[in-house]
Amino acid sequence: MTPKPFPLLTPGRTCLLLTLPLLGLALATLQAHDGLIEGLQALFVSPDRDSDWLLLHYSWWPRLAIALLAGGGLALAGVLMQQVLRNPLAAPTTLGVASGANLALMVATLMAPGLLVFGREWVALLGGGLAMGLVFTLAWRRGLAPMVVVLAGLVVNLYFGALGMALLLFHQEALKGLLIWGAGSLSQNGWDGVAFLWPRLAIGAALAWLLLRPLAVLELDDASARSLGVSLKHLRLVGLGLAVFVTGCVVSVVGVIGFIGLAAPNIVRLAGARRLGPRLLWSTVLGALLLATTDLLLQRYSGALPTLIPTGATTAALGAPLLLWLIPRLKLTGDQPPGMAHAIGHRHPAPGRLATWLALALSLTAAVALLAGQGSEGWQWLSPAQWHVLEWRVPRLLAAAGSGLMLAIAGTVVQRLTANPMASPEILGISGGSAIALIGAIFLLPSPSNLTLVATGTLGALATLALLVTLNQRSGFLPERLLLTGVAITALFDAVRSIVLSGGDPRGQQVIAWLSGSTYYVDLSSALIVAALAVVLALAARPFARWLDILPLGAATARALGMRLNRARLALLLLVALLTACATLVVGPLSFVGLLAPHMARLLGFSRARAHLLGAALVGALLMVLADWLGRQLLFPQEIPAGLVAALLGGAYFMWGLRRL
Repeated sequence: MTPKPFPLLTPGRTCLLLTLPLLGLALATLQAHDGLIEGLQALFVSPDRDSDWLLLHYSWWPRLAIALLAGGGLALAGVLMQQVLRNPLAAPTTLGVASGANLALMVATLMAPGLLVFGREWVALLGGGLAMGLVFTLAWRRGLAPMVVVLAGLVVNLYFGALGMALLLFHQEALKGLLIWGAGSLSQNGWDGVAFLWPRLAIGAALAWLLLRPLAVLELDDASARSLGVSLKHLRLVGLGLAVFVTGCVVSVVGVIGFIGLAAPNIVRLAGARRLGPRLLWSTVLGALLLATTDLLLQRYSGALPTLIPTGATTAALGAPLLLWLIPRLKLTGDQPPGMAHAIGHRHPAPGRLATWLALALSLTAAVALLAGQGSEGWQWLSPAQWHVLEWRVPRLLAAAGSGLMLAIAGTVVQRLTANPMASPEILGISGGSAIALIGAIFLLPSPSNLTLVATGTLGALATLALLVTLNQRSGFLPERLLLTGVAITALFDAVRSIVLSGGDPRGQQVIAWLSGSTYYVDLSSALIVAALAVVLALAARPFARWLDILPLGAATARALGMRLNRARLALLLLVALLTACATLVVGPLSFVGLLAPHMARLLGFSRARAHLLGAALVGALLMVLADWLGRQLLFPQEIPAGLVAALLGGAYFMWGLRRL
C-alpha cells in the first residue's frame, strides 16, 4: 500500500505554505490585543502587568506552544508506526493507541487516582501499550497485513469507546471534566503542560534520531533485513514502544488529537520525502504547523460558533476527508481479506429444522425476558395478568428483537457482498453516518418525533451509501476500499460525537443514552413500528438470495452467470442502508450484532443465502433480547444498555474472529 506521489510540492514548500497562514493568524491575534510589540513582550510578562498581558502570558502563548509540541509529537509517532509496520494508514488514532491511553486515564481517575501521582504519561503509556499489543495480537497471524492492522485498530477503537461510554454512563459527574479533555482540548492556564511535555518529546525525538539507520532497514523485506544481522522483532518492539511513549505523553496532556499522526507523514510522503530521515524531520514540522494553525483558526472564529469545539475533534473531522482522499491513491495489493470460504463451517442437513429450534429458543428467551427479573423484593416471576409491569417490558422486547433482526440481515448482506467475513454495518460506516444525521436532528430540530428521527437516520445512511458508491464505483466496489472508506466515516462520526458530548448541552445526556443503545425510552407504538419495519425489510431481503449465493464466488463468475454486478451491489447496499438506519435509531451505532449474528448462523450450519439470512435474523433477535435482559439484571437497580452489552460481546467476538484468520 504505497501512496502515489504528488510532484508539484516539496516538503519544504508544503511547510512554508502552512507557515504563512499560521504567522498571519498569530500576528492578527496579537495585534487585536495591545499590539504586536506588546504581545511579544507578554511572553516574558511580569506579575504586575494588566489582565490582557496576563491572558497572553498564561493562556495564549502556552496554548500555541502546546499545539506545536503535541502536533509534532503525534506526527513523529505516526512516522515511526508507518515505518515499522510498512503501512501508510498506521497512526496513533487508527491503531487505537490514543483511545487506549484515554481509557486508561479514565479508569485511573475513577479507580486508582493515586497512580496519576507517579506520572500521567505512564498511565497513558500502559493503556496505549495495551491497545497496541491487542492490535498486534489480532494481526500477527496475517503478517501485519495493512488491511488487517487497520481493521484491528478500528475494532479496538470501537471497543475501547464502548468501555469508555459505559464508564461515562455510570460516572457522569466524576468524568464530566474529562469530556472536553478527552476530545482533544489545548486550553492552558499556565506553562505546566509545556514544561511537562517538551523534555519528554525531546527525549523521544533524540531516540528516534539514534534509531534512524536501524529503522531504515525496515524498508527492505524481512529476508534482506535478517541477512544484514538485524533482529526485526526487537527493532519493531523498540520502534513501536517509542511511538506509544510519545503518544502517551501527548494524550496525557491534551487528550485525543485525531489524525495529525496520519495526515502529516502521508502529506510529506506525497510531497516527495522518501527516505526516513527527511520524513521524520518534515513530518514533525508539518504536524506542529497543522495542529497550531487549526487551533488558531478555532480560537479566531469560536465566538461565531454556538458551542465549544475541541481542537482534537476538529482535526479528526478534517482528517476523515483526508483519509477519503488518500484511499484512491493507495495501491492495495497482497493483503486482501480472506474470502467467505475461510469462514464457512459445516452445512446443516436440515436448516429448516434448525431454524425451528432457534425460533423456539427465541420464544423461550423472550418469555424469560418478559416474566423474570429483579425487583424491590429480589428475583420474581410475573404472571401474564400483571400488565402494569409488562407494558414496560413488551416495548423493550419488541424493539430489541426488531433491531437485532435488522442488523443481522444487514451484516449477512454486507459479508456476502464484500466476500469478507469481518465486514459489518458498523465497519462500513453506515451506522456512523446514520448516527451523525440523528445527532444533528436532536440538536437542530425542535422536539423531533420518532418518525422524523427515522427519516433523518435513513437519509444519513443513504448519504453514507452515496459516498461509498461515489468513492468506490470506479474500483468496482473492491472490498478493501469499501472497508477503508468505512474507517474514515467512522472517524468522522467519532469527531462529531466528541464535539457534541464536550459542548455541555443538556441534550447531550439524551445523546449519551441513545449512543449506548438503551431501549429504556422506547414506547409501545415506536416498538410496534420497529418490529413491523423489521418484518417488512426481512421479507424484502429474500428475493436477493440468489445474488447473495453468487457474489461470494467472485466478480468473474458473477458476470459469467449474467449478473449485472454494479447494479446488484448498488441495490444490496441500498437495502443495507435502510436496515442499518432503522436499527441504529433503537440500539445506537456501537453494536456488533451485524458482525456476530451472521458468523454464529454459519457456525450453526446455515450455508445457502436464504437459510443464512433466516438463521442470522433469528440469532440477531435472540442476541439483542438476551443483551437487553442481561443489561437490566447484571447491575440492578442500575442498567447497562442493550447496545453496550451487545457491543462488548460482539467486539470480543470480532477480535477472536480476526485473530483466527
